[in-house]
This record gives sequence, C-alpha cells and structure tokens, in this order.
Amino acid sequence: MTQPPGQQPPQGGFGAPYDPPPGSYGPPTQPPGQAAGPYGTQPPGPYGPAPAQPGPYNAPAQPGPYNAPAQPGPYNAPAQPGPYNVPTQPGPYGVPSPPQSGGPADGSGGGGLFRGRRGAVIGAVLAVVLLAGGGVWLATSGDEDKPTAKKSAAPEPSTSSTGKPKGKEKDPGPSDLRAEADGINTLRDPGEAKVLWLQEGGVDLPRDGASVYGPWFVGDTVVKAMFHTVSGYSAADGSEKWSLRLPGKLCGAPSQATTDGKIVFGVESGSGNQAECNGLQMADLTTGKAGWYKTYKRQGAWDLLSYPAMAINGDTVTVGRKTRTDAFRVSDGKVLFGELPGNCQPFGFASGPLGIAAASCQTAADDHKEQLVERIDPASGKVLWKYKVKKGWEVSQFYSVSPLVVSLKKERDWAIVTLDANGTYRSQLVGGNENYRVECDTDLITGGGNLDNCLGVAADDRTVYLATEAAKSGSGPTNKVVAFDLASGRTRWKAAAPAGQTMMPMRVEGGRLLLFVESSLNKAGAIASLPPAGGTPQLLLRHPDGGVRTERSVFQPRVAYVNGRSLLMSTSISGVEDGDEKRAKSMEMFGN
Repeated sequence: MTQPPGQQPPQGGFGAPYDPPPGSYGPPTQPPGQAAGPYGTQPPGPYGPAPAQPGPYNAPAQPGPYNAPAQPGPYNAPAQPGPYNVPTQPGPYGVPSPPQSGGPADGSGGGGLFRGRRGAVIGAVLAVVLLAGGGVWLATSGDEDKPTAKKSAAPEPSTSSTGKPKGKEKDPGPSDLRAEADGINTLRDPGEAKVLWLQEGGVDLPRDGASVYGPWFVGDTVVKAMFHTVSGYSAADGSEKWSLRLPGKLCGAPSQATTDGKIVFGVESGSGNQAECNGLQMADLTTGKAGWYKTYKRQGAWDLLSYPAMAINGDTVTVGRKTRTDAFRVSDGKVLFGELPGNCQPFGFASGPLGIAAASCQTAADDHKEQLVERIDPASGKVLWKYKVKKGWEVSQFYSVSPLVVSLKKERDWAIVTLDANGTYRSQLVGGNENYRVECDTDLITGGGNLDNCLGVAADDRTVYLATEAAKSGSGPTNKVVAFDLASGRTRWKAAAPAGQTMMPMRVEGGRLLLFVESSLNKAGAIASLPPAGGTPQLLLRHPDGGVRTERSVFQPRVAYVNGRSLLMSTSISGVEDGDEKRAKSMEMFGN
C-alpha cells in the first residue's frame, strides 16, 4: 500500500508498510441515506508510557462524561467523545497503558472536561514508524431483580464490610464553606474571578475511599456521583437540589448523558466478596428520580475481572468489557444487542451521536491483541465499517470522534492516527523531539475507565492540539501546546504557556482553542484561549491567587468550563482518619 504523501519512513524506521489481507477492511458501507461521520469526557494516553498516576473529567452540553451547555459533548457535551457534559468537542477518556486516574467535547475536536482519576501519558522523543493500514506513521517512546434506588435528603451511612470503623462522636454535619469562599474573595486582585461556592465530599466512605464521577451539567444543575449517592447542585450557588441513593456501589458511568438528561450508572450487586459490577440503574439528572434497574450476566474470567467502559449514543447505553459489549435502551432498559457474530467483539464505545467502538479479535486462547476501530449502529449492533489496526497494537482512547482521532499503544510505544468519516486512514501525527502529556480517565480504585475523556488534547476540522510535558524554567515548570495539521500529521505551530505554569487543551469552541491553565504553588489556575494561528494565550477567567491553597486541595481535578464559569471536581476522595473524606474538598466553582 502506498504511503501518505510526504510521510515516507526514515532510514532505520521500524517496520514496513502494512497491507491488511484483502477484505479485512475496505470501503465501509454506509447506512442508507446517511453519511458516515464523527462523534459529538478522568486511562492511558499517547506518545509513550503513562506514569502511574490518577487524573480527571470534563465535557460540554449535548449528548454527553457527566452534561453541559448547548453543545455536543459528554454528559451533555458536544458531538464528540467528551466527558461529563461539557461544551463542544470530543473528549478522550483513557490513556494507554499503565492504569491511572484522573479527566471534555465539541463536534470539532477532542477534549473538554477533564476526567478525574486520570492517567498521564508521557511520550519520550518520538521515532517515526509505520503502523496500520495505509502506512500509519507511528510515534514511539521509550434476571432482573428490582432493588429500588431511593431519594434521600442525606446519604445513608455505608454498611459495607470494608467500611472504616465508625467513631462514637456525633457527626457535626456538613461544614459551612461560605466563610472560606468569602475570605478568598476579599483577597481578590482586579480582574480575578470569584469563588462562587465550595463543596465537601459529604459522604461516609469505605477505608479505601471512592472514585468521583461527573460533573454532568443539565440546565442550571451540576451533578456529581460517588459511592452510593448521586447529587444535583445549583450551578449558581452550590446548594443541593436533590440527592439519590443508588441500590449498590457505583462502578461505572458514561461521560455523557442523553440530550434530555437521562443516564445509566453501573452499580454493584451483592456485597463484600460477593459484590459484582453487573447492575444498571437509570436516572433522570434533571429531577434526581430513579428509573429502571436491571442486572446483566457476566461470563468467563476475562469478563468477570474487567470493569466496564460505558458510553451513551443516542438512546443506547453500552457496557463494554474485555470480551464483549452489551447494549440497552436508555429510555426503558430493553436489551438491544450483546455478543456480535464473528470472533471480533467491541470492548468499548465513545459517547456521542455515533457508535464509534474499539473491538478486539480473539486469535488464540486469552490473546486479544488484534484490534479494530469500528462504526456500529448503536440501536442494532450492525457493523457499518471497520479499520484494522496492525497486529500487536491496541486501541487506547478516542481523543475525538469528529474528526476521528485515535490513540494506539503497543507495550511502551504510542501512536496517534486520524481516520476519515468512513473509517479510512487519513494521517498519523509526527511528534518530533517533544515529550507529550495527555491525562485520561482511568479509575484509580478499580483500574477501569471509559475510552472518551482526556485532558491535554483537542481537535477541530483542520488541527489536532496536544500539550507537551512540563519543562523547567526560571519561574517554575512550564510547557507548550503543539498544533498538528490533521491532513498531514505535521506540526503547524507551537504556543508557550504563561511563565511558571502549564496549560492543557480542553476543546475547540467558536473557532478558538480553550485551555486549562494549571495552578502552581503561588499562582492560581485559569481558563484561556488561543486563536487558530496560535500566539499568546488570552485569559478568559482567572482564578483568585489568594485561594490557590484551596484550589490545589481539590484532588487531581476534572475541569469544566460552562457558561462562563469554571468548575474543578476531585476525581477521588479518601481520608486518613474516619470522617476526613466528608470534609475533603470535592468541588469548587469560579465565575464573575
């Protein structure tokens, strides 16, 4: 197969052009009257091994990790994989190999909300190699029971056998954090935003703590889920609007909700050593009311040992595991499909309007290293097209679905390829001599995670944007954003972060790249933007420097920027002493 123009392998490059066997993939079939297209998110990323660390969530308003303003995304986010409903762009969830924690979206590119529990993927100097079909340039680096979810004014205490011993002192109840927010606001300098509100964890947790899911934005409500409880808060003042007690411990959630605010949570059935992540609870995030509940069957060691990758596509929720995916209708819980014909089974989808999935083909016992990217009709399970990845390489994350940008990994190697809307190879990013950092949503507690919610990467119809790893400077660690041409994979420009700080792409909105500027020891974070031609970042919302200690106490946050406000949400919460987790900061909202 001929190589893409201008991307011939260098002397000594790894491998040779990869020609898939005839018929293994090819011009994909489109559904009648419909053009193939892209998609509307706290997991390992590209360009090299990811450090064993947690990370965050984030997304826009549309079908979308967790819900946001009128844009496609996760949890009501833009048309792309993005988390927890943030605005316009697909957000990647996930990072390549080592599990980590930590974690956005718009029809144009990936990234929006950051998923918490994130996994950082850092790529060392990249060597160019050929990968999958079309000459892919690789960047390498060193039955149903019916327990009822119930609404409760306050979360009930955990009765789990793994819970921490309860102290005898009476719980003083939630702290009043208004005074802390007011104190920070009195220290503001001109041009700095206010702390609109702060929230504590507020839930008694087991000894090992718990992962935090969300945020999802639904209208003027921000939704957070943790342990057994899902809660909705006013975006304006942080007051609790509703609280829903789930029938089991949370063990999964899509990065996006449906366009009308419905979502399906993965919950455990049973308790103690008998607990199994095989329950599904639908909920309406607008009202806080529970809908249908059901369990599904898990079979075999691979299935039982894997935590689900969940996604919502239209009115379909998919629950992917290592060997298969089960799909259910969000509105009524009806089973739509399970195991598909053949030896290749999808193991995870990206949330958004289309069914873009990663599939694994079993070629020998317990060997799942031959993989595909597929477009699947989410209502029927019919495969509409497939792109075959070179054997030995794995699909790690979907950084964007519109355009389709895919992170691939092979042991400690990493590559990023782009595909056309019909599944044919378009380009591979050429990383040059930079090290890159992408933080995706992997569950710090379970090691599971979705495939569509990452911080540090975004895309639009012409460009893919990546953050570099921090480098030392006179004023502290700093980094750059690198823009890659979508058609050729080559670098277009680089833009430097503010002195002494690092910045991470979130999504593209209104033709400009939105960035999260991370806090440093003495400087608070911010939301900034860059024009299509690069240049100097323009600050849109500056967090108050007087509150930097409080901001940095939000553990490995997911970041959302919705309606001119920025939200930081911890990706996991735990404590040393009993009760610490109740007092730990879980959310902080900034605005003018």
